[in-house]
Amino acid sequence: MNVIKKYLAFQKNSGISPYIWVILFILPFYFIIQADTTIEIILGILLTFIFFILYRIAFFAKGWPVYLWTFLLIGISITTTSLYSYVYFAFFLAHYIGNIKDRLTFLILYFVHLISTSVSINFSIVQQDELFLKQLPFVIVIWISVILLPFNIYNRNEKGQLEEKLEDANKRIHELGVLEERQRIARDLHDTLGQKLSLIGLKSDLARRLLYKNPEQARNELKDVQQTARTALNEVRKMVSSMRAVRLKDELVLVKELLDAAEIHLEEVGDFELSNVPLLTEHILSMCLKEAVTNIVKHSGATCCSIKIEQTRAETIVTIHDNGVFKQSAQHLMQGHGLKGMKERLEFVNGSLGLLTKDGTTLRLRVPLDLTKPEKEEFT
Repeated sequence: MNVIKKYLAFQKNSGISPYIWVILFILPFYFIIQADTTIEIILGILLTFIFFILYRIAFFAKGWPVYLWTFLLIGISITTTSLYSYVYFAFFLAHYIGNIKDRLTFLILYFVHLISTSVSINFSIVQQDELFLKQLPFVIVIWISVILLPFNIYNRNEKGQLEEKLEDANKRIHELGVLEERQRIARDLHDTLGQKLSLIGLKSDLARRLLYKNPEQARNELKDVQQTARTALNEVRKMVSSMRAVRLKDELVLVKELLDAAEIHLEEVGDFELSNVPLLTEHILSMCLKEAVTNIVKHSGATCCSIKIEQTRAETIVTIHDNGVFKQSAQHLMQGHGLKGMKERLEFVNGSLGLLTKDGTTLRLRVPLDLTKPEKEEFT
């Protein structure tokens, strides 16, 4: 059953009707039995069986044996054309040569086969072989097939291979896209929940300290905790359902709340109304700002922070500075999870992340207005 399926698949892939193959398999014996002597008939039958055996072997050959089997097959084809006026083995060879994958091998054997077939056909015409001349229209068809069929099969196979590679590449791109989307969602959830949970933790600690000193303020802080938790839940729901973009001016409200809860004074705020900035770019800048402020609250020990936004004709620059102290080097800090995520986000829109740890910590986010022109990462 498997053999039949493979055979049918082979015939389907060849692009030639199975009925034509059957006729071509049987046809040699019609010409052979018209030979003058018994020896010629036996020789013709033997050559036919040898041809089909070698033809089958040749399909599995690789490297130099391809040339060996093809030359033997061409020799048998020329012999049957000369002795029995049977030129149709040339069609088998045209089909086989068209299935050779290596381009140089294909071209060499194609021209050898074309020249040898043309010579044998012309020789038979010159000899005025009666049986050969009776089938001259079919001989011309075979000769045209020898010219066109190999290139047709070769190009179709090459196209099929390219389509398979393209399909495989599309699958890989899809898989990478899914992976990238998962990582993006993970980063967004980390940024959103990380900031809100930090704010909840800070306000809870403040409420605990104020519980006996100032119960009224403690209740207000707990209300803020409740509201922040609800806001976080709503943001996560919206993010999962539509992955909505975040505006800088909306993010600033949450940044102020986080810094106030951490008792970090916000000294300077630039104009957060951006112009001619794509929504995706503004969303990424908002996420990076959120991550930067969260890092300040968690790790810097700062007492004041400034945020400044500048817009030029070429780029948008967001500068976040705090008076905290980091013990590690800037190069080491750039490998941290939060800063690494910010860097990856900015690179997605051809932006860059600069870090300076002198007189506090300064982060500079640069994003070009023309996203087709990548910006180099800089340390200012």
